[in-house]
Amino acid sequence: MRKPRLKPARLAEKLLAIRSKFGVSQTGMTQLLGNDFGYNRLSEYELGRREPNLMLLLRYARLAKVPVESLIDDDIELKF
Repeated sequence: MRKPRLKPARLAEKLLAIRSKFGVSQTGMTQLLGNDFGYNRLSEYELGRREPNLMLLLRYARLAKVPVESLIDDDIELKF
């Protein structure tokens, strides 16, 4: 039997913080990130119902100018 995959507990909170930093709607954020998914998917990320793939996490990190590690590691605070 496989162990469940560990997930960052604070990822959703951090993704929402990044969007808040830019002061945009979920639709606006999807456009900043490359617009290859809808705002409904972004909502699921911000509510912790889904996790973005690694490439999307990289886009978030580059947009916010933070290390990807700061998104994934619950012990690291986002510093803009």
